[in-house]
Amino acid sequence: MQRLLSIALMLLPISTWALEPEVQAAKEEGLRLWGISEWIEMQPYLEQAADAGDVEAMYYLGEATRLLDRGLSQRAMAWYLQAAEQGDPYAMLRLFQGGACTAGNRCPDGFEDWHHAALNITQPLAEAGDPDAMLAMFHIYRMFEESRRASDWLERAAEAGQPEAQTILGNQILDGRGWYLTNGRRLSAAESWFRKGAEQGHVPAMSGLARVLNEKKDYSSSWDWLVKAAEAGHADRFLSVGWCYFDAEIEERCPPEENPVKGWAMLSILAEKIDNSLLDSFMKENENSLTLEQHHEAQVLVEVWREKELPFSKYPPRFGY
Repeated sequence: MQRLLSIALMLLPISTWALEPEVQAAKEEGLRLWGISEWIEMQPYLEQAADAGDVEAMYYLGEATRLLDRGLSQRAMAWYLQAAEQGDPYAMLRLFQGGACTAGNRCPDGFEDWHHAALNITQPLAEAGDPDAMLAMFHIYRMFEESRRASDWLERAAEAGQPEAQTILGNQILDGRGWYLTNGRRLSAAESWFRKGAEQGHVPAMSGLARVLNEKKDYSSSWDWLVKAAEAGHADRFLSVGWCYFDAEIEERCPPEENPVKGWAMLSILAEKIDNSLLDSFMKENENSLTLEQHHEAQVLVEVWREKELPFSKYPPRFGY
């Protein structure tokens, strides 16, 4: 394994090898399904990419299998091992978390355990200035239970422009990280990081920025970013916007004028794309609140949303639950 890790270290700075168009399309569909927690349906698509050597697909197949099996099963470990052999640090961290070495006797050659192997591969890249490697170092040092080093690497990744790191840092500040004399200053600090990520087009950062602006009672700006996140395909924010249009009184940041036809159309297209029992119940309970003419108007808008083919996702973090 150590020889394979050394090879992977040389390959990591190079972008992922291009997949054949059909395989790339399958991978994208698999990742879309991953984003809405369709862990069974995603697998045939990602298996095509994994068979073509795509490391990211191997990792997410490991993630889906681990979640379905409620732990590091032999099936999940097999996918993680494939990704780890290609140098994926997150796969290595999952192997460490699941006890692949201590309980499963599947250890990396030349290293005490998998988090040591992840550190060995990732640290040179992070120290050379790779923002994605810096973010991985944050997660690696969390596995070592070295919170100060983990925190330092998260800040370095955020300062280097890594949008997921910026979003994590914004959320941590909201959750109590750092010392701020007033809540207003805390909100402003979080806003700064969310804005940096949002302006790069990172959808979870848009969602975070909408949240913090809402807490600052800047409802107009919060609404603008909520809409941007929704139009980028954030499933939960799309639900929020559709609900606001349908019933403007549910939140202070909702627009003052209701548009139940537009709201119903948005909720309808979302209900087609994702499983959400709360949304389904709401649609059944409120179906008669629109006139027949309004239902026809909403159906026209549904067709418009269908043509946009938004890749609805809840945008789970790469190394999350």
